[in-house]
Amino acid sequence: MTSQHTPRSVLVTGGAGFIGCNFIRHILAADEGVRVVNLDALTYAGHRASLRDVETSYPERYTFEHEDIRNRQAVREIFSRHDVDTVVHFAAESHVDRSIDGPLDFVETNINGTANLLEAARSHWGGRSDCRFHHVSTDEVYGSLGSEGFFTEDTPYDPSSPYSASKAASDHLVRAWHRTFGLPMTLSNCSNNYGPYQFPEKLIPLMIRNAVEHKPLPVYGDGSNVRDWLYVIDHCTAIDAVIRRGQSGRTYNIGGHNEMANIDVVHLLCDLVDEFLPGQGSRRELITFVTDRPGHDQRYAIDASRMSDELGWNPSVTFAEGLRASVRWYLDNEAWCAEVTGDQYDGERLGLK
Repeated sequence: MTSQHTPRSVLVTGGAGFIGCNFIRHILAADEGVRVVNLDALTYAGHRASLRDVETSYPERYTFEHEDIRNRQAVREIFSRHDVDTVVHFAAESHVDRSIDGPLDFVETNINGTANLLEAARSHWGGRSDCRFHHVSTDEVYGSLGSEGFFTEDTPYDPSSPYSASKAASDHLVRAWHRTFGLPMTLSNCSNNYGPYQFPEKLIPLMIRNAVEHKPLPVYGDGSNVRDWLYVIDHCTAIDAVIRRGQSGRTYNIGGHNEMANIDVVHLLCDLVDEFLPGQGSRRELITFVTDRPGHDQRYAIDASRMSDELGWNPSVTFAEGLRASVRWYLDNEAWCAEVTGDQYDGERLGLK
């Protein structure tokens, strides 16, 4: 069973971040009737540099609000000022290693910030049914899989890190506002995203950057941890499908059908950088195994059959295609990488406290 929702004034939280900026590009290009308000605090991983082309291309349909979802009054004013009818909630502290170093930041933003948004939506929408609050979450809330099986929408929550625990809590809040107050909502749990505009602390862009600069390529433990990789553009089309056709109150798992061990991903990245920048030796020689992350989940894998069966969505980009496109993008956009990292981050190891 599906429902129909037509977004018109869309509040995208965290729209200057990795997935958010890609989603804003997608929805503005796909639907000429949509206006987008991007609410972003511009923390270390959010940058207006990621949306310069959007500001130029859609001056009448794109608005930026420099604000923090933890600011309750400011969030309420944004809902009112822009008459928001759809929320796509990306804004979150999202790096597991940083959640080990500073867990309370994750509690304040991911839990308290989500509660502020839910209350603002409930207040502004009243009893309207023509609105939609979509919460973007992660497969990490489910914990770790063994060598077989897949996460489904009915898998019990078993988060391992402060990050995944804070996202699990925010998931529960969104469902509670639906069940208690009737707030129209959908929720999605996705696998690991990769692609353009990802801050270079995450595995794929970090390895590309280090490989280009002939720096060590740090691989946690023995590199056997398995992730399901989802190209960010596929994720954006999936979210759009859920917002428009997903059943209110329902959860949808979004995966890329691309399970791979971390060490194998790093090998592929090394080979691609060698191909694009030949004559500089094998980057595989830069691989360095380092102390594993505390509480490191062994394997994630998504059963995305609900997306396929109910909404007709399937990933369109293979991992080989997406990885090649990603390496090419980061090689072509070294100036962006330098600008967003600045003096904030130089590839140092996090999450050992």
